[in-house]
Amino acid sequence: MADLKYEILKTVAVLSESPKGWTKELNLISWNGRDPKYDIRDWAPNKEKMGKGVTLTEEELANLKKALADQ
Repeated sequence: MADLKYEILKTVAVLSESPKGWTKELNLISWNGRDPKYDIRDWAPNKEKMGKGVTLTEEELANLKKALADQ
């Protein structure tokens, strides 16, 4: 598996924290030098390990926000 490079440009929100210190976060991340996307996933305390997550464009994030507001 190729190395995955990422840069967390902004932490938007910490959504939860597990007893082991992992946090579920919404971040703005640049993956492999590409344009940044919003990202929701679990992170180890040192940010060196991560769980599976989902990435969203700004438009997708706006659509999600609207869908949640309409509930």
